[in-house]
Amino acid sequence: MSGIALVRKPGPRIAEGIVTHIQREPVDPVRAAAQHDAYVAALAAAGWRTVHVPPADDLPDAPFVEDTLVVSGRLAVLTRPGAVERRPEVDSVAQVVRDLGMKAVRIARPGTLDGGDVLQSGPTVYVGRSARTNAQGITQLAALLPERTVVPVDLSGVLHLKSAVTALPDGTLIGDPRHVDLPGLLVPEEEAGAHVVPLGGDRVLLAASAPRTAAMLEKRGLTVTTVDISEYEKLEGCVTCLSVLVTD
Repeated sequence: MSGIALVRKPGPRIAEGIVTHIQREPVDPVRAAAQHDAYVAALAAAGWRTVHVPPADDLPDAPFVEDTLVVSGRLAVLTRPGAVERRPEVDSVAQVVRDLGMKAVRIARPGTLDGGDVLQSGPTVYVGRSARTNAQGITQLAALLPERTVVPVDLSGVLHLKSAVTALPDGTLIGDPRHVDLPGLLVPEEEAGAHVVPLGGDRVLLAASAPRTAAMLEKRGLTVTTVDISEYEKLEGCVTCLSVLVTD
């Protein structure tokens, strides 16, 4: 598996990003920029062609590009973020996916949907019912993806579904049962270990803050790449938030 990784560089106002479920800590914009460069380099090293969405320096949360877009095949579902101040992030992403030749459709009001609430695993699309994603948004997504099985999921104490659970390459769900109730969860060794980006084949991307989970996944036969995203974790971000992978 390979393809395109959509990313967006952080701007100088990143420290002003929204924080909901954790205490705010100082964020170093220079360090955040360096960590983002290393994250992008890790994607490139795994064979993904990185495409940068135009900078949005006046939008602090803009590097969390995952929240603006859900991709299924060649269909790009442009979201309507639950946080009003994040909705301007979507238009520049829309232009990029159109330039890539994808069909773009939008979640419409009164629906809200954050891409971080959408977990795709095979034919199933899990969607978190969160403060950012409402029932109308989930219903619209299901209508736009008639070939997929959309499963709403209740959350507790986290911002997004993928703050609590992601999927390994073989479809196994890895997540924190304190925040999400799904059957057959593989429980990570650290909270950050619930955030896995499948890179193709047996390769996965994981935050450096989850070394014991990395070792656990390696014992399962996976090849693990770790990246330091500590500045983004201060903003409730994780490795999934910083890219949207579009497979060939």
